[in-house]
Parts: sequence; C-alpha cells; structure tokens
Amino acid sequence: MIILAVFRSRSHSVDYAERLKRYGVSAILVPTPKEARIGCGICVQLDGRDAPKASAILKTGKYTSFKGFYRMDFTAGKLSLQPYFWYKER
Repeated sequence: MIILAVFRSRSHSVDYAERLKRYGVSAILVPTPKEARIGCGICVQLDGRDAPKASAILKTGKYTSFKGFYRMDFTAGKLSLQPYFWYKER
C-alpha cells in the first residue's frame, strides 16, 4: 500500500521527507496527484507499513500546512485516493 502525505507548503513537504529519512523511514517526494484536489504540487510518498511511525514523526514538527494522509490505489488502471487517517493536534 502506498501512502501520500499531502501539504499546502512545498517547504513543509521537503522538510517532512527529510525528517522521515533521518528517522529511518523510506520516503520520496512525488508530484501530488490531481485527484487529491489540494496541496502545493509535491507530496511525500511512503510505504503503508511505515504509516504509524510517519504519523508519530509528523507530530514532532510544526507542519501547519499538513492536509492529511491518503492511501493511493490503482483499480482497473484508474488512480484513486482515499483519506487514510488524519493528524490531530493534541
């Protein structure tokens, strides 16, 4: 399963990808799919198995532009994005 972390800020996307890598989570920057209908144009892609760790790492930063995590699926050759879980400020 592929998870996308979508932000409204390019700098937050880049910073979050770098932070994930520092914590040992494999992450890459990719263009935000138009199906997301939000974002700054780039997002962070990671493996779904790393989602709990990625969520915990997200809480260590001040990512005010974070829009959410999305699960990316391909069904019959068509891309679909579904909210995966949402980050809530404590």
